[in-house]
Amino acid sequence: MDETAPIRDFEKLLRETIGLSMETVGASVIRHALKRRMTACAIPDLHAYWAFVTESPAERQELVDAVIVPETWFFRDREAFGAMVRHLREHRTGNRPLRLLSLPCSTGEEPYSIAMALLDAGFPDGSFQIDAIDISTRNLVHAERAIYGKNSFRGTDIAFRDRYFEACDGGFRPHDIVRRHVRFRLGNVLATATNAGQEAYDVAFCRNLLIYFDRETQGAALIRLRQMLADDGLLLVGPAESGLPPLLGFASVRFPRAFAFVKAQAARVKPAEPPAARKPPPAPAKAAPSLQAKPAAPLSTPRPFTQKAPLAAPSAPASDRAAASLAGIERAADAGRLAEVSAAAERHIAEFGPSPDAFYWLGLAHDAADAMEDAMRNYRKALYLAPDHQRALAQLRLLQQRRGDHSGAKALADRLDRLTKRSGT
Repeated sequence: MDETAPIRDFEKLLRETIGLSMETVGASVIRHALKRRMTACAIPDLHAYWAFVTESPAERQELVDAVIVPETWFFRDREAFGAMVRHLREHRTGNRPLRLLSLPCSTGEEPYSIAMALLDAGFPDGSFQIDAIDISTRNLVHAERAIYGKNSFRGTDIAFRDRYFEACDGGFRPHDIVRRHVRFRLGNVLATATNAGQEAYDVAFCRNLLIYFDRETQGAALIRLRQMLADDGLLLVGPAESGLPPLLGFASVRFPRAFAFVKAQAARVKPAEPPAARKPPPAPAKAAPSLQAKPAAPLSTPRPFTQKAPLAAPSAPASDRAAASLAGIERAADAGRLAEVSAAAERHIAEFGPSPDAFYWLGLAHDAADAMEDAMRNYRKALYLAPDHQRALAQLRLLQQRRGDHSGAKALADRLDRLTKRSGT
């Protein structure tokens, strides 16, 4: 491939089509996808392939499929599914069917996990419907075929497979009671027609998608998700994205490690309060610039970390105070207050010495602020101190993938897979 060719034209096309930012995934990912598609189309010249792509919607979709790299498994991050069940039990009214969203749904493991979690929680067959949306036609074909191998079943807690799957050629397939609750379709969170004319969603899973967008596109996506959610709906994002929803009118519901949010006015207003007494929601137009500003506010000057009450009595042992400090950092992360996370993690290290969890949370704060090198450095410090730190491994693998280091990402994924199988977490 001619290295002087207009790669930027393809980067712009992918950004306009699916919101993908070259700065987040790395130029090598796009170049690799271009090589694959040019070889498949027998077009050796990049200019000629550009002409073909711009004239062929089908080939544009093939290029999108080549760029998208699915990485998911059943019940990934179980805390999110627990938060969903708890929220629906506390907020469901009437007998109308619940509406849930999985976007992106990838190869189907997440929406099928949603269905299994609801069935296990006692929600009756037919009482809910899951819209599973993805930008990749290849992913959707896999999801509707619904045959899964061992890579989709990670850890030792896979009793759900005995309850909800049947063995078949090539792996395992979910029973009809699971599959009939899920509707797959091609779509894009940035497309205005994604939810046109339909009722709002009670729960929306949008995990590990925003990290592939630039700040402006992140803001547009979150505004769109806010419009798609019911007033008391629940939004679930990935850990590295948890600092973003509070900037667009969301508030944390403080479910540990679920990274779950509701609209800010829903968090402030009691269910029994009459509508006239409710405070108006914050205007997204005023909040959006803080997301769109690039680069993000430097982590070297965060807001001071303050607490309403001391986490532990002064006479408490240092180990107890250290544990309480880390618990406070995690609560701040769950709430999306990542500037506080950064300050508290640095203070924790200064007071109690190096800690793998403190370095992990510090890395996560840098990750959410697009300070990729600082994030990687802190994740590696966490792994130096605790080689089996699963969350640091998972986040570092995502960063390697975004940088285009596929061999490094695969090595970390294999390491994490071996660890989760051994520990059952």
